[in-house]
Amino acid sequence: MMPDWTLRALGLEELDPAARRALGRLSPQVLRAGHILFRPGDPVSGFVMALSGRVGVYLTGPNGRELLLYSVTPGETCVQTTLGLLGEQHYTGEAIAETDISVVLVPKDMFIDLMGVSPPFRSFVFRAFAERLQTVMGVLEKVAFVTVEARLAQTLIERAQNMQVHATHQELAAMIGSSREVVSRRLEILGRQGIVSQDRGMVKILDPEALEARASR
Repeated sequence: MMPDWTLRALGLEELDPAARRALGRLSPQVLRAGHILFRPGDPVSGFVMALSGRVGVYLTGPNGRELLLYSVTPGETCVQTTLGLLGEQHYTGEAIAETDISVVLVPKDMFIDLMGVSPPFRSFVFRAFAERLQTVMGVLEKVAFVTVEARLAQTLIERAQNMQVHATHQELAAMIGSSREVVSRRLEILGRQGIVSQDRGMVKILDPEALEARASR
């Protein structure tokens, strides 16, 4: 018998027994990094719950520039999915698995039913929705009021593992709402100052204190 995934899903700790039984009948899916979960114009077929890994949700402007709107990790939800299910809207962004992920797709009919009969599930959805909306507002605030250098430095700090960030200049540009050319110039400056070094598809942090100072400007 497969273990009940709902028992390890962040945010579902207070789930009522009936809702847990219904969700427990669904099977998690493992998707590889790079898998596209949805694209602009796709209908919303169900509520995606992340059990592991990270999904990036991007918007693409008319000029082709991408902006990372938010990432979805365990215990978090996708604003676009929730809006699509409750408001009958199609997706306007694109979701890409940034790492290998494990997810559960709650069918639309089950999602609507649980929203009506399970207060703990409804509370989880709306709480996660509110938190994610705050993240989106934070992104808009940074793009509007925080310098490119500070946004880049903060992103490098947040994404670093063992002082390394595995991302291309284009991917970093999407994360901070800028262009690849601007990111390349900023990284060159940070490199000349001895704060970072670069390799293909990777940025290594050499002076974390100096980078922290750049992030706070």
